[in-house]
Amino acid sequence: MPRGRVLPELTLSDDERSQLLAIATSRSLPHGIVRRAQIVLAGADGESNKAIAKRMRLNQLTVGKWRRRYLEEGLQGLHDELRPGRPRSLEDERVAEVINTALQAPPPHATQWSVRGMADHTGISKSTVQRWFELFGVQPHRQKTFKLSNDPFFVEKVRDIVGLYLNPPDCAVVLCVDEKSQIQALERTQPLLPMGLGYVEGVTHDYIRHGTTTLFAALDVANGEVITQCKARHRHQEFLAFLRHIDREVPDELDVHLIVDNYATHKHAKIKAWLARRPRFHVHFTPTYASWLNLVERWFGIITQQAIRRGSFSNVKTLVKRIDQFVDHYNATSRPFVWTATADSILAKVERLALLISGTQH
Repeated sequence: MPRGRVLPELTLSDDERSQLLAIATSRSLPHGIVRRAQIVLAGADGESNKAIAKRMRLNQLTVGKWRRRYLEEGLQGLHDELRPGRPRSLEDERVAEVINTALQAPPPHATQWSVRGMADHTGISKSTVQRWFELFGVQPHRQKTFKLSNDPFFVEKVRDIVGLYLNPPDCAVVLCVDEKSQIQALERTQPLLPMGLGYVEGVTHDYIRHGTTTLFAALDVANGEVITQCKARHRHQEFLAFLRHIDREVPDELDVHLIVDNYATHKHAKIKAWLARRPRFHVHFTPTYASWLNLVERWFGIITQQAIRRGSFSNVKTLVKRIDQFVDHYNATSRPFVWTATADSILAKVERLALLISGTQH
């Protein structure tokens, strides 16, 4: 007979679940809030406090606390309670004024506010301004780039490619294909200073160029393995040779779905003619300015960070050897990337960005 206290049933409405999912998958909210939402969702799915605690490496009492707080207070209960301390000396209106100034009114002689500049402008201490900036996630010193696609078939292409990721076809392999061109064989002019306790690895700021190579790669969405070749150039001739290499590597009984970008080489007449003679090949083009839809770009980031950027190569042959060694090791331990975004969620985000840019968002 089971022993222990019976937990009160935790049921969620569709609206509550959607709000919790948004919090649980957020990359901008504090980690503690995200983890608490994950606890509540797991509890609503029938998972015991003990199982949740073990899986998330938490204390069982902690899991029980946030489960109970949500039952009693809802979403508000996931936030920390106010702690006693010195009364605030500045009113909410003053806080709002500083934050709105930082967001909407750049300083007259600079492109963005600094903590010191805002403190001088408002007469509030630097530590207080910094605390408010951190609290509201205001980062005037940072900037990120973006580019909205102007492809007239953007919606159709997004649904097509995301469909391949989330529901791949039977008896087929889905390959994300692209080339990383102009990888330079750079040799540092002096030996590296090794990393030590209290200081990082040191490299000279200058280097000697010994030529370049182009890395062609095809990432298998199902298992994460990559098919690669390094070539001296990245014309249609090299891309055609890489397609032939893919044709030899993939078993004849499987269809091949290729996800590629809109680089002119990929649409060359000889490439189209070669594909037309091989009906098992199906090409899916990403929308313009949407290379982020191609998962191989994530893999290019990994090999750049782990094998190329910090290397010192005396010639191109050494660089290619390092790339091949990394690929062999990566394939031996490969794991697939997990694509979670649906086409609807992507299109909704793009719509929000478009409204924000146009100034029509309410």
